Amino acid sequence: MRIGELAAAVGVTTRAVRHYHHLGLLPEPERRANGYRDYTLRHAVVLARIRRLTELGLGLAEVRDVLADDAGKDLVEVLTELDEDLARQEAALRDRRARLRTLLETEGGPTTEGPVSPELAALFREVAGLSDSPMAARDREMLALVETAAPPEQREQLMGLLTGFVKVPGGVERVLAAYALLDELADAEPDDPRVDEAARVLAECLPAGLLPEGAPSLDQDNGFLRAMYADFPPAQAEAIRRTLRIITEERTELTERTELTELTELTELTELTT
Repeated sequence: MRIGELAAAVGVTTRAVRHYHHLGLLPEPERRANGYRDYTLRHAVVLARIRRLTELGLGLAEVRDVLADDAGKDLVEVLTELDEDLARQEAALRDRRARLRTLLETEGGPTTEGPVSPELAALFREVAGLSDSPMAARDREMLALVETAAPPEQREQLMGLLTGFVKVPGGVERVLAAYALLDELADAEPDDPRVDEAARVLAECLPAGLLPEGAPSLDQDNGFLRAMYADFPPAQAEAIRRTLRIITEERTELTERTELTELTELTELTELTT
């Protein structure tokens, strides 16, 4: 995807992206034959993490230290120092301190996808048993990216849908089954018969309303979707593509049935009043 599409997806400016390149925080992507940079989903994941860290109040030098430490130890140290500083500004920065405490008190320390909101951190703890799944790790990265880029009202709706689903009896087990099927497709071909089963099971795990109105069409030339599919092995990308198609078709059918019901009720009401 282009630099403008990357910036829009994460909610930053193209100037900020170039600045992070200049400071060495965000790796420079490869260029196409026409000279344009070709950003991948990996760039979006890193950029989203930079945004979350700076929103917590970390300086760019501290962000560099955190990004360089895969184990997350530097992140704990930096957040602890920031928490002590915020304590001296309690009245104005109470919300930020609450968020920091949630991160520092999370069992096992901050996640590799962190920092994330308290709600998303709680969701990650709910499905902690899935941590050995490579697809689960990718999914957590995607959720952190979506949470960072989504407007507040969509973020709240997303967390409500996901939290509600995992609390349904059998919800976590269904997610585990979907991840297992997708993990099996890591070295498969897109026409593998297991792709359809994985797409069906994954579609059943996604709560109704998770794909918002106005989301990019599967037939639309969208840089973010191209980057997302390119980040997965072929069979996994095909399973995700089919999953989105299933969800889109079900939503279209539901809309058509609702419109038909409303039209029927309106017709009956008109006949009664004439």
